Amino acid sequence: MNDPAPGEVIVEFTRNGAYVKCSAIHVASGREVSALGPANEPKAVERVALAKLKRALAAG
Repeated sequence: MNDPAPGEVIVEFTRNGAYVKCSAIHVASGREVSALGPANEPKAVERVALAKLKRALAAG
């Protein structure tokens, strides 16, 4: 993506069996999004969560 970085973001992973939930929280606004995916691909799930956060911040 060519979008600028959203600033400081807290990323949290919660594993539940074969799945992992990745929550991404934008520190300045408090906006939070999450993504769910396979536990063996946490970086891919993190990329999805960060992309969702960027879209949510752009939408206002």
